[in-house]
Amino acid sequence: MAVGRQDYKERKEEKIATYKRRARKSSILANQESDHARKMGDVIPFGQPILVGHHSEGSHRALLKRIDSAQRRASEAYEKSEYYEGKAEAAEKNHSISGDDPEALERYQKKLAELEKAQEYMKKVNRAWRKGKAALVALGLPEDESERLANETKRPCPRWMLGNNSAEIRRVKEKIETIKKLDTMTVENIKFNGGEMVINLEINRVQIIFDAIPVPEKRALLKSNGFKWSPKERAWQRQRTLNGINAAKRLIEQHFSR
Repeated sequence: MAVGRQDYKERKEEKIATYKRRARKSSILANQESDHARKMGDVIPFGQPILVGHHSEGSHRALLKRIDSAQRRASEAYEKSEYYEGKAEAAEKNHSISGDDPEALERYQKKLAELEKAQEYMKKVNRAWRKGKAALVALGLPEDESERLANETKRPCPRWMLGNNSAEIRRVKEKIETIKKLDTMTVENIKFNGGEMVINLEINRVQIIFDAIPVPEKRALLKSNGFKWSPKERAWQRQRTLNGINAAKRLIEQHFSR
């Protein structure tokens, strides 16, 4: 089975929808608390000070306190609404490639092709720049831009730009090789004294399942190695990666098989 989980898109859409629901809920609460504070304030005549010593002093102070509490709750709810709106927007704009995306391999291959094309184009621009304006125009650059670049004393695409792009090419190639290796890796579940390591292909997780609740020391080891408890799966798990699988095997060999 390919790397990734088939419900990846649905989970992402549900996450965005959840953020938006929480934002709307907080916004409604903020408006309610703000209206409540305003209505309480309408009871007090405009500019009316606290009449110290008057029988109304206590109720006046109590009312001001309730108004202040309502305004504070409204402010907190507004902030929470903006927070969740920001989370939803960030999730919608996030086009990074996730290891849970079943199309990750294709997306990385497409990205690699774009990076390599950009790298070759930058080299061509530098070579044309050394030859002058005519070479830049022949490369397809506009007349005015070719004129400007030809008069520059520094190459259009500096070494750091080529270096950064080259480093990204290497990173993407490593990602592609890792995914291919995971795709062809034999699924290996390992039993140990008190539990089992399970490669869950369906949800793209490496899981450690114990027969009983592990002691605090073991839980600390799991957390420090990137494993999180999943109440739904009843397992300690992390994404199925080569590092994740190796970490699980190392924990079993060094700590859980004793």
